[in-house]
Amino acid sequence: MPDNMPILSLIAFTPLIGVLILLFMPKTQGQWIKATAIVVTLIPLILSGWLYAQFNSNLEGMQFKEEVPWILVPLNKEVQGLSQLTSFFFEFKYVMAVDGLSLPLVFLTALVATMAALASVYIKKRWKSYFIWFLLLETGMFGVFMAQDLFLFFVFFEITLIPMFFLIGIWGYMDREKAANKFLIYNGIGSAIMLIAFLILVATAGFGQTAGGNGVSIHYSGDLNVITEHLFQNADSYVKQGDLEGNPFFLSETMKWTLFIMLLVAFGIKLPIFPFHTWMLKVHTEAPPSIVMIHSGILLKMGAYGFIRFGVMLFPQQAVQWATVLAVLGVINILYGAVLAFVQKEFRLVLAYSSISHMGIVLLGIAAFNTVGIQGAVFQLVSHGLISALMFLLVGSIYERTQSTQIDELGGLAKSVPFISGILLVAGMASLGLPGLSGFISEFLSFLGLFETHKILTAIGALGIILTAVYVLRGVLAITFGPQKPSLPEMRDARLIEAIPMIVLVAFIVVLGIYPAILSEPLQQTVNSFDQFIHSVAKMGG
Repeated sequence: MPDNMPILSLIAFTPLIGVLILLFMPKTQGQWIKATAIVVTLIPLILSGWLYAQFNSNLEGMQFKEEVPWILVPLNKEVQGLSQLTSFFFEFKYVMAVDGLSLPLVFLTALVATMAALASVYIKKRWKSYFIWFLLLETGMFGVFMAQDLFLFFVFFEITLIPMFFLIGIWGYMDREKAANKFLIYNGIGSAIMLIAFLILVATAGFGQTAGGNGVSIHYSGDLNVITEHLFQNADSYVKQGDLEGNPFFLSETMKWTLFIMLLVAFGIKLPIFPFHTWMLKVHTEAPPSIVMIHSGILLKMGAYGFIRFGVMLFPQQAVQWATVLAVLGVINILYGAVLAFVQKEFRLVLAYSSISHMGIVLLGIAAFNTVGIQGAVFQLVSHGLISALMFLLVGSIYERTQSTQIDELGGLAKSVPFISGILLVAGMASLGLPGLSGFISEFLSFLGLFETHKILTAIGALGIILTAVYVLRGVLAITFGPQKPSLPEMRDARLIEAIPMIVLVAFIVVLGIYPAILSEPLQQTVNSFDQFIHSVAKMGG
């Protein structure tokens, strides 16, 4: 593949080509619509696999960078002292790149999207509209993990909200409208908080100037590299080089703390962090399983990714000082999710509370603020993405056959659907952290990293692992073993289109469990530089 090919743009926008194709296809051609959508999702998967193979694990920083001028907004110069400027403007660029943090999430997005497209065989109505929204959602997810400009990131982040709203509200279950509205309200509030924080960052740390023979040019940029650089330098020096007396938009320490908390709340809603989790429960129980595969497998990870990329990396001093708070929030997530998962009789709610618990492990890894913990957090993002996608794929298969996911109404499925039951058992073992599967690696690294700094919180959080084993085994064994309920209909085992994504997801869970270097190698340089960066800045006092 040519070196100058915009591989990231191809990955991100290939689904839009599928949208254009579907727009011109007759809505009555259901099989062709499904086949076209699945083939379109395979293209980013292949390209992201090539991207992963070509990524240089020995290099620090961003790779495969694509940068194009995008939006330039001239500003008035009425403020006293600005009249001598030759130009004064906002500048937003189309900047895409990946590093060891975003690369695994890009590949995870491509993989889960393809598996979810295959699982969409259960969709019974309006296939054309469904897959148009589905592919638009995929573009938004790719953009979130690749964007290196705050405005561009926000645009992609918002693109994911609209398709999800319709995918839940039209193709969900009985209370789908309430679930869609709750999703939009909570995530809309989070997006509004994030936008305000981003605007403040652009208007302060985004400040830059260029001195020339004709005068001084000043601009405000959303470029993440520019903002990162300016946050850790004396902002006054940029304006004192000209005739300006000082930066009127100086970012004080109090404002830094305010922005850090705003970003924690904005991305904490998406993660979700307790008590911002109630919207997620409705989505997990009311959205169609193929969409919950994406929601649980990818969209929750956007919250953790955004917090690491913007909350922690832009404000490391504040993040390190709040390490104990983050660890406490993680422990609350773990225990709260595990305890409530244990008492649920609806298997989808078991998995929903399980996701809350497992996202707490991500917070523990972040709160460790060392290479081991951060690695554990990223491993957990990828591992849980695979496991939760597999779980909800199985939920869809079971519901399709039994019209129920109530644990008390199921039982003995191993006799009639042994393949599905076997895959469910493997998924359960991965979820509880069985050695040799991906869940063990991520949990071990996260707890090991936190143990260096917060031994007591680590011990308390480890209780969640025991509870996880209890509720996972309770649910899985009750569904698969024992006498089969007489009310259950005759069932056939997994069809080929169901078995393929099940086998693929299990394969990645096993590979990541027995060969974690496949993830740790591209991640290592990013984690090392991240660890050195946050500690050096924290010691310098920000």
